[in-house]
Amino acid sequence: MAKADNAFRTIGEVADELGIAQHVLRYWETRFPQLRPLQRAGNRRYYRPADVALVRRIHTLLNSEGYTIRGVQQLLRSGDAETPQQASPVPPPPAADLIPALEAIRDELHAALAAQ
Repeated sequence: MAKADNAFRTIGEVADELGIAQHVLRYWETRFPQLRPLQRAGNRRYYRPADVALVRRIHTLLNSEGYTIRGVQQLLRSGDAETPQQASPVPPPPAADLIPALEAIRDELHAALAAQ
């Protein structure tokens, strides 16, 4: 039986969802002050939906985007943790514009090699 989207999640559920170990989540709590799940009796952690979203963002930045812990800390501090995939992509220039420029570079390199 699946939980509702707005339900609290245990550390085990979050870890299983992301495919990481629970101790990694506990470590992230020491490195990212923004990540503060509720702790109830016996220090059981309960992640709110906002906490789960933050953990997903941290996981993506660290494991998919190649950021370091320090890099993610800086992004979260600045409030700009938007991943490059979420940012609006800059379209590449049309290939027709590149061909004349590349041909000119090729010709210059050919002339330089011939002069030696």
